[in-house]
Amino acid sequence: MIKLIKNGDIYTPKHIGIQDVLLIEGKIAKIGGVNEDALLSLGMDVDIFDANGNVVTPGIIDPHVHLIGGGGEGGFATRTPELQLSEIVSAGVTTVVGLLGTDGTTRHMTSLLAKARGLEEEGVTTYIYTGNYHVPTPTITGSVKNDVILIDKVIGAGEIAIADSRSAQPTVGEIAKLVAEARIGGLLSGKVGVTHFHVGPGKERLNMLHQILEDYEIPSSKIYATHINRSRELVDDAIALSKKGAFVDLTAGEDTCEWIRYYKENGGVLKQLTVSSDGNGSLPKFDEAGNLIGLGVASQKTLLDQMIAAVKEHGLTLDEVLELVTSNPAKALNFESKGALKEGLDADLLILNKSSLALEHVFAKGRHMVKEGEVLVKGTFE
Repeated sequence: MIKLIKNGDIYTPKHIGIQDVLLIEGKIAKIGGVNEDALLSLGMDVDIFDANGNVVTPGIIDPHVHLIGGGGEGGFATRTPELQLSEIVSAGVTTVVGLLGTDGTTRHMTSLLAKARGLEEEGVTTYIYTGNYHVPTPTITGSVKNDVILIDKVIGAGEIAIADSRSAQPTVGEIAKLVAEARIGGLLSGKVGVTHFHVGPGKERLNMLHQILEDYEIPSSKIYATHINRSRELVDDAIALSKKGAFVDLTAGEDTCEWIRYYKENGGVLKQLTVSSDGNGSLPKFDEAGNLIGLGVASQKTLLDQMIAAVKEHGLTLDEVLELVTSNPAKALNFESKGALKEGLDADLLILNKSSLALEHVFAKGRHMVKEGEVLVKGTFE
């Protein structure tokens, strides 16, 4: 099916004004003026949609999602559930990167891989990291390097825990070896080979990552630290890490907009910053003795809500906010066909209401997934 989206106010994520977008076989075939009559004269089925000046953007890339659930810190009953397709697309997300968290015993890499493959069949683009919090970290083939090389969906290692009581308390040398394995795997497979770090609330913050860059032959772009918005001190440390060329990631929550502004106003490198949802991960709260005292579940919808709030309530421009969830994660993860509205790239795009920025339509690889706010395509068992 050929799809023509007319009269959209296009953000690539840079704003380029009112244009038409032509989608053919899951790709963006043209951005600009499209002759509708000439297109119809070809005698092919054409689905024409008038965006009527509404905002058209790239689909969101969510680089940190617990596709098969996470948690369990409060016992077996606190394991969070699997994510469903409708939850992903209704949040404007068209590409996800799945991972394991604390639990690498009752949750398995093979299960994560199977879930990613299933979601891809249902309509969104999926990748995964190999491993979990612990070092040595669980893999499919027995090696981080081999997983990255041999398994198509594995793009790196993660989420490896540092500065957290739930980590395996690894040494700098152990972490450096893991990062090197992921990087070599990336070199040999043509993938990014990045290592994605869960950063806890511990006093060491990002010290281990700074030390790796100072003491080992590790390219800074292969380090990607998430959950950096736990404290002002941690954000300051992340700003310093971003200046060295590493990527850093905010976890979407009610204070995300303030942290984006703080990062920007204090010299953080915006091209190195992303925002993720931690979707279906648990949100545990611990007391000073390390006992669990509260538990919540992260929602992908929070990511979209915070991006809209950053523009509508906190004075950030739509261009710069969109980059944090489109072109920046695409750069961090070497997704060459994602993260932008450009001819030849995948037809992943959103249509937002021009005044409220509410999500109205989602297209994933050219397929209409959400129409007028209602999910058209649901998962197999939804």
